[in-house]
Amino acid sequence: MVRGPFGAEEAPEVQVVLDALHDQDCRTIVNNLDEPMSAQELASTTEIPQSTAYRKLDKLTEATILDERTEIRSDGHHTTRYVVDVEEVRLPLTEDLEFGVEIDRPARTPDERLADMWSEVRRET
Repeated sequence: MVRGPFGAEEAPEVQVVLDALHDQDCRTIVNNLDEPMSAQELASTTEIPQSTAYRKLDKLTEATILDERTEIRSDGHHTTRYVVDVEEVRLPLTEDLEFGVEIDRPARTPDERLADMWSEVRRET
């Protein structure tokens, strides 16, 4: 489920999640995200070219496996950091005999919810 800053949830498409999980570079990124990191930090840590890292981060974010967080800095510049936003992914079979996606997510702290709202405001402006 895509968890918006105001608590609304929307399920990602099954194929989008499967594509991200199937991609070795995407799995490498997730395996190295034990703390929030920027795209540049991830590219350096994983030895994935930076342009490729950005594409993989987009893929993982679209699949809602990662979440983009805006780090507000005192110098007026902001940095995007990525965090793993899943605890478990399930692919249950629906009554229509189609696969669905169920994603369990970690609980968010008040600071994380505020950062999510700030990120949403930035996207809309």
